[in-house]
Amino acid sequence: MDKSRQSSPFISSVRDAIRLRHYSKRTESSYVDWVKRFIRFNDYKHPKDMAEAEVVRFLSHLSLNRNVAPSTQNQALNALVFVYKAVLDKPLQQIPGIVRAKKKQKLPVVLTQDEIRRILNQLEGPYWLAACLMYGSGLRLMECLRLRVMHLDFDHRALYVINGKGAKDRVVTLPDDLISPLKTHLEQVNITHQRDLEMGFGAVYLPYALERKYPNAATEWGWQYIFPANSRSYDKRGGIERRHHLYEQTMQRLMKQAVRAANIQKPASCHTLRHSFATHLLERGMDIRTVQEQLGHKDIRTTQIYTHVLNRGGNAVVSPLNGVLDR
Repeated sequence: MDKSRQSSPFISSVRDAIRLRHYSKRTESSYVDWVKRFIRFNDYKHPKDMAEAEVVRFLSHLSLNRNVAPSTQNQALNALVFVYKAVLDKPLQQIPGIVRAKKKQKLPVVLTQDEIRRILNQLEGPYWLAACLMYGSGLRLMECLRLRVMHLDFDHRALYVINGKGAKDRVVTLPDDLISPLKTHLEQVNITHQRDLEMGFGAVYLPYALERKYPNAATEWGWQYIFPANSRSYDKRGGIERRHHLYEQTMQRLMKQAVRAANIQKPASCHTLRHSFATHLLERGMDIRTVQEQLGHKDIRTTQIYTHVLNRGGNAVVSPLNGVLDR
């Protein structure tokens, strides 16, 4: 049996430290996985018996032998820094000598509005509506799927993104054309919620121990997911049968199928809808600061990548070939 898969008091302490700080389930899963890989790479030595030298060897191995992306290597480093500081109380000192994966600057894939339309025509039901929100409001996939009823403000045409990437909140635009479809969709969601309540269910997951502080909040309409799953499942942390939100991998799979069915050759994904939202706003003359706020970028330089897409379009430069060819 793989030693890394055996129950371990140390791994349990890592999970406890992560949950104490209210990190997401995805972060917990990622950090625990990197800690296990680090231990396995070092012949199952306990992390308390290792230090900067072993961390450097592991991270350099990821770059040189595994050829991981820079973001992946940084994620591994973040996990180990967290463990040594929060769990072992032995913060890592300066660790020079890491062979870092070279970060490539990539231009985002952007779709035309006609391509967006063709993709949306291939989607149905809540998946169509979720894709419309990702494009129409510039949402990340998980920001979209984690939306709750209380996050909708129809009167002000606004969506409230709570605890988005970087634990930041923001307000984004709610497209006028989605008001009616959203209201119709929520009527069906409410029917499902009432049915769950009648069967003794209907309590949704609440963050940050709110379930203990407000015992009745989990069943209230405002806390329900806008995009609930088709069936109930057991919460991995609490072991409680609940109706979670739509599974992100299902949305990603359907998006890929829609791109193929629309005969689009670009490597488009759910995140491409967000890229297209930003680029199309800039094309229409929206100032970059407003776009930055809509996207929730901390640094405006992140938003400026979309101006590069505009500047490198086919109309940016007149080719010297024009007028040379006789035919």
